[in-house]
Amino acid sequence: MGGYRRGGQLGPAVPIAPGARVDKFEVFFDLVFVFSFFIITRATAANISGRQLLHAGLVLAVLWWCWVVHSLVATRIRLGEGYVPVLMVIAMAALFAFALALPQAFSDPQAGAAGPMLVAVSYVVVRGVHAILYAYVVRDSPQERRQLRRFAPELAASIVLLLAAALVPPMIDDAGRAALVRDGLWIAVVVVQYATGFIVGTWGWGVTSAEHWTERYDLILIIALGESIISVGVGGNLLGKEVTWPAVAAASLGIVFTAALWWAHFDFIGPAARIALHAGEGGARVAMARDAYAYLYLPMIAAVILFSIGSEEILHQVTDPAGGAAERIDGPAVPMLFGGVIWYFAVNMLFQLRTLRTVSWTRVGVLVVLAVALPIGQRLPALGALGLLTAICVALVAVEVLVMSTSRRALRAVVFEERTTHEAHEAAWRARWHDLQESDEPTTP
Repeated sequence: MGGYRRGGQLGPAVPIAPGARVDKFEVFFDLVFVFSFFIITRATAANISGRQLLHAGLVLAVLWWCWVVHSLVATRIRLGEGYVPVLMVIAMAALFAFALALPQAFSDPQAGAAGPMLVAVSYVVVRGVHAILYAYVVRDSPQERRQLRRFAPELAASIVLLLAAALVPPMIDDAGRAALVRDGLWIAVVVVQYATGFIVGTWGWGVTSAEHWTERYDLILIIALGESIISVGVGGNLLGKEVTWPAVAAASLGIVFTAALWWAHFDFIGPAARIALHAGEGGARVAMARDAYAYLYLPMIAAVILFSIGSEEILHQVTDPAGGAAERIDGPAVPMLFGGVIWYFAVNMLFQLRTLRTVSWTRVGVLVVLAVALPIGQRLPALGALGLLTAICVALVAVEVLVMSTSRRALRAVVFEERTTHEAHEAAWRARWHDLQESDEPTTP
């Protein structure tokens, strides 16, 4: 099995081939993002307010932009081959520090700049590693080098603004004005980053493997859904408490409606969008990858975090001896639960429109039903509100299974044919390993 020449002890960076799948090291790297999502959820749930939700949205947007840049690098080189894992471990350590410092990013400006500075410095390290790797990837492509240079102002501006958000507010005596300046600088970071993606455009970029790109984003959405289950279990005070039937029922409903949300995307829309991206070519393919995945997956993940906080608060109410499953829950828990799911379906509908150029009447209908059910859920006991939401999500899945049965069968037939053909090619290639025939003669030990 020759033909692969190694350079040095670790070996060179290996480019991604068309049709490549996600590298195992990429999944390993995503563990840090799981922790980051968990930190954002925990920090927001500890003190739910409009400003706290704004801060959560800002840090999630900056974190997500890091992940988008990371996915751009991962779609060009294999992160688990050659010397690349060494650099990526450095980025993982920096990203972990970034996540640890997130709760302090919007703390009292008069308390000092240590936490915000750690956020800024960690961000510089992560983006620096990605910039080094991507510059290496495009070293032989003048067109892509020019495109990379067009992103340099975004990187420089983001770093300067985050450093300013760490250093300037402590210099302002008025705490309220200092907080406004800090928030304004973070908003400017987000605007610069996401506006750059549209201003620079699609010229000069390419999606080498649509399979890798779609699988990468699908996995991070699954990770976010899984993290929501962890957050509900940890934040709902289930650990260390006596198990009760209401708590078991609430936890089970949380699992069921999360599974229904998974089904709503990955049963039909996600696989069909993957085929649509495969079919795209040139700038149209890059634009779809940017709009549908790099941009629209962010609000979907934000919606997951939002409804997980609401679900956690409801579960906390169910397990609270002073409250209980029969007590109506006040505060933002039910609006966040229903609002997060409404947001998830609304963005998912935009994703469907962008990739498949269709809108399902079932999705429009479920948005209307959820909007009507929200005030009803606020008047129900805690367990009743969670049960109502779960019933609506499961009903959507059941209706789509029946109504879209023909389309689902056609899609599955195409996917099955694709997989079996791909596996047949892989089996034929691996058959070369068996060219050495076994001898009929007994071997001598």
